[in-house]
Amino acid sequence: MERSPGAHMIGAVPRLKLTIEYAGTRYSGWQIQKNAKTVQGELDRAIRVATGRHDFELYGSGRTDAGVHAVAQVAHLDIATNLPPASLRRALNDALPADINVLTAVAVAHRFHARHTAVARRYVYQVARRRTAFAKPFVWWVKEGLDVAAMQAAAAAFAGMQDFQSFAVEDDEDDAPARSTLVLIDHVTVDVRGDLVLVVIRGSHFLWKMVRRIVGVLVEIGRGRLGVEAARGLLAAKSDVPAKLTAPASGLFLERVFYPGDPLDVPVAVPTPLMAFDATAPPRPETAPRR
Repeated sequence: MERSPGAHMIGAVPRLKLTIEYAGTRYSGWQIQKNAKTVQGELDRAIRVATGRHDFELYGSGRTDAGVHAVAQVAHLDIATNLPPASLRRALNDALPADINVLTAVAVAHRFHARHTAVARRYVYQVARRRTAFAKPFVWWVKEGLDVAAMQAAAAAFAGMQDFQSFAVEDDEDDAPARSTLVLIDHVTVDVRGDLVLVVIRGSHFLWKMVRRIVGVLVEIGRGRLGVEAARGLLAAKSDVPAKLTAPASGLFLERVFYPGDPLDVPVAVPTPLMAFDATAPPRPETAPRR
């Protein structure tokens, strides 16, 4: 459950939709945990500081893992406060660390639920094709050359309703109920933007580490160590190969959460653009300054 552990709410109180960006490098994921710093935990603390209240409930649209970032995570907040949404947003940001920022806070109807109302989520993974001094916490630098065309061809295998049992983390608790590994992926692309290779995946929901394992398999195909047909093979039969190829958390962003009525073809936001730079290009001739 994605609920902040505040007191149980009694009666109807206003509901706010929060859109939040964060750099996940310093955090053990979104969800509150004991003895660990998390994004939801920092928001919970900031709400208490900004409003002086402890009787509220905070739900996220879903979990992000340790080290994973968000361009636009969505949460809803049930709280009784005299602060208008805009004033509350400013007060929250004053109380939050610099790597968490509330972008918007708007009043919504109680039928809106950050998690259950969502119809799709979109993740972006940034693979860097060169070393970078500034974006290292937000990319996976792959030193080998990548065959992007092969990655694009392989990515098509993941579209549709698929069984991602080889791409999911099994629950290690014996009494845990079995969770379906069927997931609908309605959009997956591999694209080059400057010196980034972007893997963009949109789906109904995602299993733990699923996106990072898809990316790991695609990168291995791009390196030429797996054939294009390997993607379909790993979906067809259970395998431990995707787990061994799990991509680092650093390059992954929850980029957008979609709700009924939202257009699904909104252009992808590139979190940290990386300008293409050709180290082999000859230097440009100097021009004499004008007098």
